[in-house]
Amino acid sequence: MEEGTSKSPSNCAGTDHGDADPFQWDTREDCQVRQILDRVADKWSLLVIALLENRRLRFTELRREIDGVSQRMLTVTLRSLERDGLVKRTVHPVVPPRVEYELTPLGGTLHATIRSLVTWTEAHQEEIAVAREAYDRRAAEAV
Repeated sequence: MEEGTSKSPSNCAGTDHGDADPFQWDTREDCQVRQILDRVADKWSLLVIALLENRRLRFTELRREIDGVSQRMLTVTLRSLERDGLVKRTVHPVVPPRVEYELTPLGGTLHATIRSLVTWTEAHQEEIAVAREAYDRRAAEAV
């Protein structure tokens, strides 16, 4: 291991690069920053976090609201978000068991960031559509 490189996966900055951009992260698979970004930036997690803003939902309600998600994928997503401390799972002792999900305070802070991303997307969707059409035209002409 090179001098100055941390063995801790929580410190993924690697070796000292002097004037390196402080907003860059290590792209190694074992980097915790990358792992967290992979988790919170995947499409199912984004949708779950968005839907849970200021409310509790049952699993079936979440599944009904999220078009295209499988039961297994929603289960995996919710477990991962719970493990990361972003979602709280509450099991009510009734028959059949009722399970509800809600954002934790930490998850609520992430929701504000997601809202900014959605706002940006809405503001630039037409520009992106134009760019996609231009790209598709160039790709079709190149064939």
